[in-house]
Amino acid sequence: MKIPDLPFTVTAWDDVIPTQHAGVTGEALWRSFHAGDLRVRVVEYSAGYLADHWCDRGHVLFVLEGELHTELKDGRTFVLTPGMSYQVSDFGDAAHRSSTKTGVKLFIVD
Repeated sequence: MKIPDLPFTVTAWDDVIPTQHAGVTGEALWRSFHAGDLRVRVVEYSAGYLADHWCDRGHVLFVLEGELHTELKDGRTFVLTPGMSYQVSDFGDAAHRSSTKTGVKLFIVD
């Protein structure tokens, strides 16, 4: 059966080839595509992952599985669990970096 043309993009995430990104410790697997100016990703951090940079780019992040630790440059920390999200703008919001002890799967739009 042929699926009719849709007015939006449908993504089968298992069909998106992952790219590997090393952290200070652990690794991240990104499955991503672009929709216009948006980058849409499912990202999985391995257990013990620590980001290798402070991020100051705007995005929306939603935790699908696991536990994400987010640290702000001012020292504050936050723990996000499945069903939680954060939203960061490109306009001076605090730089942050991610880590996880147990591994985490995220949906991110930036």
